[in-house]
Amino acid sequence: MRTGCTRKDGEQGLTWIKPSFLWMMYRCGWGTKEGQETVLAVEINRDGFEWALRHTCLSSHARGIHPDRATWQRQLKRAPARVQWDPERDLHLQPLPYRSLQLGLSGEAARRYADEWTVAIRDVTALAHEIHALVRSGDLDSATRLLPQEHPYPLGDAFLAHLHG
Repeated sequence: MRTGCTRKDGEQGLTWIKPSFLWMMYRCGWGTKEGQETVLAVEINRDGFEWALRHTCLSSHARGIHPDRATWQRQLKRAPARVQWDPERDLHLQPLPYRSLQLGLSGEAARRYADEWTVAIRDVTALAHEIHALVRSGDLDSATRLLPQEHPYPLGDAFLAHLHG
C-alpha cells in the first residue's frame, strides 16, 4: 500500500502520514518550504496502516464520538496514533469540499512504522517540482497526468466510526 508522504513535526514529536499527494504539496509548498525541501513517498503495508487506524484517536474532541472532553483527552493521551481530517487540495493547493485523513504516529506506532511497516521509500522531490512547474505554466492537464494515482481506502464505515468527527 502506498501511503504517500510523511513529515515529522514539533507537535509532541509526531510523524505524520499524509496519504494525499496534493495535501502534502500544500503542507510542504511543493518541496520549497525551509526544512521541507525533500519530499518522500513512503510505502507501508496494509497490516500496519490498519493497525494504526485501529489504535488511533481523533486529534480533537468531537461530540457524538466522545462522551465528554475528559474522556477524549484520556483516549488521546493513551493512543499511539491520532487522526485529523483536513480539506483535500486541488492543483492550485486550494481547499476542496471533502477531506483527507492525516495520521499522526508516536510511541509504539512510530516505532512500528519505521521498523515493521515501511516497505519502500522513494524521493519524489523532482516529481513535485515538475508538477508544480506545469501548474505555474497553466498546463493543468499535463500536471494531472503526472499525479500519483490515489483511491479511497477500502474500509467499511464500522471500521472508521471512531474516526469521524
